[in-house]
Amino acid sequence: MSIAIRVFLFRFIMAFIVIAVTVYFFQWGWDFYQTPLEERFYHPAYKKLGASGSWGHGMGIVGTLIIAFGVWGYIYAKKTLRFEKYVRLKYLLEFHIFLCTLGPILILFHTTFKFGGIVSIGFWSMVLVVLSGIVGRYIYIQIPRTLSGRALSFEEIEGQLSVSINEIREILSANGATSPLLGSDFKDLNQGDAVFWSALGSQIQAADIGKKRKTQAMKVLRKMKIMRARMRRLEQMQKWFSYWHIFHKPFAIIMLVIVIVHVAVTLAMGYTWGF
Repeated sequence: MSIAIRVFLFRFIMAFIVIAVTVYFFQWGWDFYQTPLEERFYHPAYKKLGASGSWGHGMGIVGTLIIAFGVWGYIYAKKTLRFEKYVRLKYLLEFHIFLCTLGPILILFHTTFKFGGIVSIGFWSMVLVVLSGIVGRYIYIQIPRTLSGRALSFEEIEGQLSVSINEIREILSANGATSPLLGSDFKDLNQGDAVFWSALGSQIQAADIGKKRKTQAMKVLRKMKIMRARMRRLEQMQKWFSYWHIFHKPFAIIMLVIVIVHVAVTLAMGYTWGF
């Protein structure tokens, strides 16, 4: 089985689980969730789907554990890179997003769509963390990375660009051709200047190096353009990512603190979970 198919199946299974869990509990508890709060105690499903019921309480516990594992597991993997030889970091990020989507859905059913006071602050903090996580995912995939998922540095991209420049020099010099646009340093290139890329392409096409070498040189030229675009993107996305952390982390901390308080109060009041 190819890597592309395995990745597709991995993503499909995660999406299917999230959708299936949501649909299942909605269709099972739809009547209960629509019942006015003061009348729910008398509903047949109360002992199962109520916040303190066997399933309702369980969804809160399981949802919290799933989120905790998704957050701390990803942070550990990202900081230590211990699992890098087994699975790429970008796939661990997708698994992190999956867990931190499934967990909040279970917690939402645990609340029975009725929440107030300090719990509501924790809930809406969780919603903001999830929504900002979606934005963070978009920013993350815009940052140039290695095959393993590690972010490339400016120096690494510049090194790749220098290698490409030398490739074009060697291709041109094989038949005694050259290009005055290629200085001794990649910094001589005009960043993002379409005129420069067009001029260099024209010089390659005009060089007497044969069709095969021209094709090879143009291929390297396109690679260079991609790398220059990556350098500009890296600078912008790193700035956005720093702003994103300023927004994402505080709400995650607020959510964590309120969850701890909620669990402590629940235990102090004698609520336990058991089917």
